Amino acid sequence: MNKVKKTIKTIKVDVDKCNGCRACELICSAYHAEPKYSSNNPERSRIRLIRKPLEDVYLPVYAGEYAPAECMGRDKYVIEGKEYGECDFCRASCPSRDAFKEPDSGLPLKCDMCEGEEEPLCVKWCLAEALTYEEREEEVEEEVMVEEMETGLKSLVDKYGLQNLVDSVARMSQKE
Repeated sequence: MNKVKKTIKTIKVDVDKCNGCRACELICSAYHAEPKYSSNNPERSRIRLIRKPLEDVYLPVYAGEYAPAECMGRDKYVIEGKEYGECDFCRASCPSRDAFKEPDSGLPLKCDMCEGEEEPLCVKWCLAEALTYEEREEEVEEEVMVEEMETGLKSLVDKYGLQNLVDSVARMSQKE
C-alpha cells in the first residue's frame, strides 16, 4: 500500500469544562436535518453527551467508525472520583447499543466534522469551550474501506430491497 499525507481532523474534549448544556447535540442534529436546520432531534446527532447529573459527570463523545460486532469491554474506570463505563468513551456504532444510529433507518452515524463548514458546529457552539477542533498532518496507508461500504449497502438492501438499490445505482451511473 502507498503512504500518503493526510489531514487528520479531531475534536479534543475537556471533560472538566463540560457543563452538560447539550448545545453540541442540538446544533449537530439541526445541521444534519433534511433540509438543514429544519428540525431538531438529538437522536440524529453525531455527538452525544453521556450524562450522570447526580455525579456531576458530563462526557461529550462524537461518532466514529461502525463496529459490526459487540466488543468485550464492560470495564469500569474511576477518574478523579467519578466512575465511567468503557462504553462511555466508545465512539463506535455497534450492535450492543443504540448510540450513533439513525433513529428511522438504524443506519450507523459517523461524525463528518460538519463538512463544508470552517470548523465543526459543536465546537463553535460550545460556550464552555469543552470542545476544541484540531487538525494535524499524518502519513497513513491508503486503502479502500470495503467493509464500511458493504455495511452501508447491506443496510440499504435491508431497508429498500436489492432490486431498488440496483435500479438506483443504474440511474446514478447514467447521469454521469
